[in-house]
Amino acid sequence: MQRFWMVIFLLVSFTFGCQSSGETDQVEQAEKKPKPLYVSYEKFDDIAPLFNKNNDTTYVINFWATWCKPCVEELPYFEDLYAAYSDKKVKIILVSLDFPNQIESKFIPFLEERQLGPDIALLLDGDANTWIDRVNPEWGGAIPVTLVYKNEASTFHSTQFASFDELEEIVKEIL
Repeated sequence: MQRFWMVIFLLVSFTFGCQSSGETDQVEQAEKKPKPLYVSYEKFDDIAPLFNKNNDTTYVINFWATWCKPCVEELPYFEDLYAAYSDKKVKIILVSLDFPNQIESKFIPFLEERQLGPDIALLLDGDANTWIDRVNPEWGGAIPVTLVYKNEASTFHSTQFASFDELEEIVKEIL
């Protein structure tokens, strides 16, 4: 009889142990769910609210593309900034201007290979002449360019960053 109860106890323990372990695995998987590679915006108006946030966060918004050599060369500086300021109220967003016909062939493989930390936005609005001035009237259309702002304070950098220190210096001015 004692053996019978021991077998029952083991079966019940194993059954409930597996269920709770399975539930734990599901919760852990949900918590580890990877962020999407990018968020796509068809029109500038869809992303425009990003340029007018009025809160205690500093926004670093870089316009780039995979086909732009200077853009790709400075991406590690944004990765370093992302790592250095991950515990601060700094939001780094890389806005890609990649061509719509190269999303599958170039843009997505680039993101999968690089596994960039900052948020990636893909802006598909090819009519840049209608929205460039809305980002900054100083912008002539060339990339890379970076806008750093917090509330009313802002700075616009229209050339490639030469170093992480140069990028960080601009961010510190706005913090």
